[in-house]
Amino acid sequence: MAIKDVRQGKRNEQGISAVLDILKQAFGERFQTGQSFREQHAHTTTYLPAQLPDGVVFAETSEDVKLVVKTCAAHKVPVIAFGTGSSLEGQVNAAHGGISLDFSRMNKVLSVSPEDLDVTVEPGLTREELNVHLRDTGLFFPIDPGANASIGGMTATRASGTNAVRYGTMKDNVLALTVVTADGEEIHVGTRARKSSAGYDLTRLYVGSEGTLGIITSVTLRLQGIPEKIGGGVCAFETVEAACSAVIMTIQMGIPVARIELLDAMQIRACNAYSDLSYPEKPTLFVEFHGTDETVALQSAQFAEIAAEFGGDEFVFTANAEERAKLWKARHNAYWAGRALDPSLSGFSTDVCVPISRLAECVAATQADIAEAGLLAPIVGHAGDGNFHVLVMFDDKDPASVAKVEAFTHRLGKRALAMDGTCTGEHGVGQGKVSLLAEETGPALRLMQTIKKSLDPDNIFNPGKIWHPAD
Repeated sequence: MAIKDVRQGKRNEQGISAVLDILKQAFGERFQTGQSFREQHAHTTTYLPAQLPDGVVFAETSEDVKLVVKTCAAHKVPVIAFGTGSSLEGQVNAAHGGISLDFSRMNKVLSVSPEDLDVTVEPGLTREELNVHLRDTGLFFPIDPGANASIGGMTATRASGTNAVRYGTMKDNVLALTVVTADGEEIHVGTRARKSSAGYDLTRLYVGSEGTLGIITSVTLRLQGIPEKIGGGVCAFETVEAACSAVIMTIQMGIPVARIELLDAMQIRACNAYSDLSYPEKPTLFVEFHGTDETVALQSAQFAEIAAEFGGDEFVFTANAEERAKLWKARHNAYWAGRALDPSLSGFSTDVCVPISRLAECVAATQADIAEAGLLAPIVGHAGDGNFHVLVMFDDKDPASVAKVEAFTHRLGKRALAMDGTCTGEHGVGQGKVSLLAEETGPALRLMQTIKKSLDPDNIFNPGKIWHPAD
């Protein structure tokens, strides 16, 4: 991540002025240009500087979205989709100015098909709202990135989370989309069928495109049955290598673990203090199994044997809902727990993903890098799929501290690439990882740019993200 990658793009002042007048007439109070509204719709979740839009439209229907896109397209003005603003790499910044399209009012469940295990929703619905709606159906949506993100934002950033090892990521769970294209037309891609050989897979093209190819107006998702039994627990290890080895063995043995999270010793210390826990301050795995009484008991016993083989402490198992909720709340509060280690500092969260066989090596090398650089930086990871996060604490007012963080982050990304991994497993590229994406993809970046140019010839959809227009 680098501030140098956050560039101020060229603004179309004449076009922006015209669009502001048109949208004010069309939307009235649902169009806002006040400073506070604009600030709320710019990137503020890390130290990347905020780049404010010129106006915010609160869309309520797909017709609203089409009108905004057609207006912006006619005047060559950028439009940036906004869900809840929980992205971490500057995805919602208005690098070239323009209009922020807020989806918080497009938050309806459009249809549920319990027999087919699918649901269609508007993009502004959050994952927690969806699961509350589904509760009486016996079904749930498993993708859990931690933040209560919108479904549209999760689709656009190809979100993942703690359940990915069993249920996959957004790319595995999105069946179909409706998308408004650069000419203001709404198209439907994908179907509710579980497979298709009909043409290009346009659904996967839009999933993870970070709002640069079109604006999502509905999402059809795959659902899962709520497990009959959920059980899990914690197990501490002497070293990160031992914990990761236990993860690899668990996956290779085919044990269908639902969640398997790695917290290093520093992160455990932070969680103990923040969430009132008392775990040994060692590298620790948080594990969860879904199934029946019999299968959860069997899988837990198998994992306990594997953990013991690699020198783990006793696997402390629980099927009590309150105890499990406390455990996973602590995990989801890892960011705030880390920040509490030194409240005087800012925190920057970054992620990489490597093949799980290289996870221990990558985490250990990263810990050595942290120590050598003199950084305060706890690590937490979705160990079952090789993805881990580092929360780096630093003084965002001190240029030397910022430079140290940027150098560390670039080394981390390069380390992951050298291990046949990726510079980001779930945060996305946005503005912060533009340089690393170019290194990761090489000449394939040109193909991405060709697709972008074909679908968005005037570069109105979220410009300045994934790569710079001049690259």
